[in-house]
Amino acid sequence: MTSTTTQPRAGLWSDAVGARWRIARLLPAAGIGASTAAIVLSLLRGLLPVAFALAVSTAVGRIPAALAGGAVDLSGLWRALIAACGALIGLQLAEAAQKALGERLSRRVDGHMYARLIQAALSSREITPLEEKAVLDELGEASHELRFAFRTPGAAYAGLIALVGPYTQVAGFTVVVAAALNTWAALAVLTVVLLFRQGQRGGLRRYARVIRDVAAIRRESRYLRETAMGAGAAKELRIFGLTGWFADRYREVYLRTLAPVWAERRRIYLKPYLAYTLVGLTLTAVVLALAGRRAAGGALDLAGLALVLQAVMALLRLGEFYPDSDTQTQYGMNAATAISRFEAAMARHTEPDDPAAAGAAARIGTAPQIRFAGVRFGYPGADRPVLDGLELTLASGTCTAIVGVNGAGKTTLVKLLARLYSPTSGAVLADGVDLAGLPTADWQARIAVVFQDFVRYELSAAANIGFGAVGHLDDTDGIRRAADAAGILAALDGLPHGLDTLLSRAYDDGTDLSGGQWQRIAIARALFALYHGSSILVLDEPTAALDVRAEAEFYARFAELTRGRTTVLISHRFASVRLADHIVLLDGGRVAEQGTHDELVALGGRYAAMFTLQAERFDTDTPVESPDDAAQPQKVR
Repeated sequence: MTSTTTQPRAGLWSDAVGARWRIARLLPAAGIGASTAAIVLSLLRGLLPVAFALAVSTAVGRIPAALAGGAVDLSGLWRALIAACGALIGLQLAEAAQKALGERLSRRVDGHMYARLIQAALSSREITPLEEKAVLDELGEASHELRFAFRTPGAAYAGLIALVGPYTQVAGFTVVVAAALNTWAALAVLTVVLLFRQGQRGGLRRYARVIRDVAAIRRESRYLRETAMGAGAAKELRIFGLTGWFADRYREVYLRTLAPVWAERRRIYLKPYLAYTLVGLTLTAVVLALAGRRAAGGALDLAGLALVLQAVMALLRLGEFYPDSDTQTQYGMNAATAISRFEAAMARHTEPDDPAAAGAAARIGTAPQIRFAGVRFGYPGADRPVLDGLELTLASGTCTAIVGVNGAGKTTLVKLLARLYSPTSGAVLADGVDLAGLPTADWQARIAVVFQDFVRYELSAAANIGFGAVGHLDDTDGIRRAADAAGILAALDGLPHGLDTLLSRAYDDGTDLSGGQWQRIAIARALFALYHGSSILVLDEPTAALDVRAEAEFYARFAELTRGRTTVLISHRFASVRLADHIVLLDGGRVAEQGTHDELVALGGRYAAMFTLQAERFDTDTPVESPDDAAQPQKVR
């Protein structure tokens, strides 16, 4: 709110001009032909009321002669009345046509802006910008306004064209008053109109800036509303008795959002409007008094008086709020500005084309050695880095398991390897080539990942698996092969439409899967990627949702899955970790211990303590140190 009340007036005007220019530049998206037609209709909406007033005044001026009796030519009166009726009918038709055409323009522009927003959101191969507060505020503001048909950039574009009509009226009626009375009278009424318009539009502009200032609070408000109304949290909200808390919290946050808005609205629209009204009444009274005095003195006939009265009243009305333009343009311009700022923020992370990068990628083998060289990385706003000078080598064609307590940086390491983040300092190297110098998309195509928080796409089962190599979605045999390898094919074949079944209950004939089945889908997706060229396999808690038997089945095929591939395995289950060729324990963002399972147990350090602690939870008939026995599923006490 501070920026709203302290920004210089020149800054407000420059922002307003810049926002209108951004809207006007959407002409190509709207279409030149349709836009030209809309402008012509808007001009007609401005000129026809002036023509109507002229025709009515002419008719009024001829009435005394007609009432006087005698042989009077009434053709002039009838022509004036017909012209007035024609102008009125034309105005109604123009308004209806412009409304329909404006809706068409609005939808065209909004489709273009949605495409820009989506393209910008997907333009960065890294996810870093999508976790920055300022970027999220702009994205939230833009996407929120795009949901409302009357507050979108498209509505602003149509509203901007619609403004041509009323301002044409203002110009027309000002000329009428100048011709009928004098220039000073016309300027006086025009001053009233512009004063009221400044109060309306300037107030709305400052009011809208407050809305932008509370964008972060509005984002929290939307989150609370969507969580309370959505199905995702429905179970816990009821089980834990959170329904009342969420309702109260939403009310509190919503009121906190509105408080500065209400305060600014009072500041903008209360006292200033008393001054606007006083000045407006004074100047209008002077102009009307002048018109009455001239009419009484015979300098202004009945037709002229009727014309002046109509023009003055029309001008006063034109100083008010324009329901088909003002709100639409202001909030639509806000949305367009937010989209532009979001695009600019994402553009800072857009990867430039570098022909030399392709040559560097060619030097990397199919199963590369990965090295983290002095890698340091921390999340925005965090007190300390997650990784702090990490030195780690993942041997070519072998499986390296990463273990450590929660927050040790295991998943962050995976995201750096996948180029979803870039190190703050240091480098991640593949066969000696810095990943920062490679085309990100090409590098990511080499990686097959099962994320701990894998995505459940509300699409067909085939698409959920085929997304592992989206260019091969038509490889039905490969999809079925991956599903079979992940142990989910039989379950998918039993669905109403087999692999074509939509995996969401939100659709007709759609269905949902259990947590373990969804995890198998994620595994199948990674396997499908391996079938189509990926050579680096990353498994981040790949069996967290599987039962003990399913986990044992998965790891029974572990050697086959990882053979010849550089593999990273993250798991809290040490019976699984011990299958890796090399084990690394992270602590404090650095490598604390590393070696084979037997070497680390013999070392008697942190890994050995964690392994022993976990092993004590299992009921075994033989010592847990036995590699053959410990690798088997155990019964939990």
